[in-house]
Amino acid sequence: MHYPARAVVNLAAIRHNVATLAARTDAAFMAVVKADGYGHGATEVARAAAEAGATWIGVAQATEALAIAREVPGPTMLTWIYSPTADLTPVVQAGIHISISTPQQAAQVAAAASKAGVRAQVHLKIDTGMARGGSRIEDWAAFIRDVLGRRELEPVAVWSHLARADEPHDPTTAAQLELLERADAAAVTLGLGHHIRHLAASAGLMFHPATHLDLVRAGVAIYGLPPDGSHPREHGLVPAMRLEAEIFQVKHVPAGTPVSYGHIATVGPTWLADIPLGYADGIPRQASNAAVVGLNGHTLPQVGRICMDQFVIDLGDAHAAAGDTVTLFGPDGPFAEDWARAAGTINYTIVTQLGPRVPRVYLDAPIEGGTWN
Repeated sequence: MHYPARAVVNLAAIRHNVATLAARTDAAFMAVVKADGYGHGATEVARAAAEAGATWIGVAQATEALAIAREVPGPTMLTWIYSPTADLTPVVQAGIHISISTPQQAAQVAAAASKAGVRAQVHLKIDTGMARGGSRIEDWAAFIRDVLGRRELEPVAVWSHLARADEPHDPTTAAQLELLERADAAAVTLGLGHHIRHLAASAGLMFHPATHLDLVRAGVAIYGLPPDGSHPREHGLVPAMRLEAEIFQVKHVPAGTPVSYGHIATVGPTWLADIPLGYADGIPRQASNAAVVGLNGHTLPQVGRICMDQFVIDLGDAHAAAGDTVTLFGPDGPFAEDWARAAGTINYTIVTQLGPRVPRVYLDAPIEGGTWN
């Protein structure tokens, strides 16, 4: 028995994208593999990225970072989200760098370092405009003094995150860079020693060279998904995932046939195909009656409501039979971005929300002409 759908991940595309992006900067390169490698498989992506030259790995959740560190030794790893009550001793013992931005977090990491008998390497985060994690500039000096007063901590970086870098001409990015530089200078004045600075994620790397600083953190782009929703080939990127499913059933219906829940679509006379993927697999219900799939060179519309485990496509004149394979998105299109636009969301969500019951199949197919088979 096998599942009637699969996410095929080409690790050669990951390596290609890492190399392509790394060539655009002189900064050190971090591959971000949070959220199980944006749905692609964190361990497999981290390993491929390291093979392509990434010297850093970024993982949001500390628990996920620990698991990946055991499987992919070598690159330096950074994590930045953890429970305020967690014992971070295993993270510190594994040599994973940890982000902090409050005295409370500094105390938590220092306690773990004391328990582990080592100094914890910490990245000091300044909030430059996201209003999420990070110290406010008003609290920054007190925070820096607190950190420098703890011998268990070794501050190795000052960092922040950009809010609107995917809008290349928006002035917010320049303002955030200026605030980071101001905060960094203040920290040095207070006694912070040698350290690195990092600010740019994928959009910063691709559209704002001034933000590269000492380290760039490439996330969505290493999967071949441009952060601004543009075509991957405009940037030399190759989508690394192809989501495909086997047709479950084909039937002919007469004119005026309503389709799926709520009868929001009426079709016919035509041939319909039932596709065994649904919102339980992460297929966005919001894309109902608006998405398309690929079949043997044809682009075919999805019709009616997307259900929990299945949806319907209108074959029109395209010939198909049960067992034939349709592509929801992949390197030749449709793209994850097409599904994102149909659902009113971004390409990040299309891949990261892909459910765990969809098998991930890994291959190493050569990249030719910006695509792969």
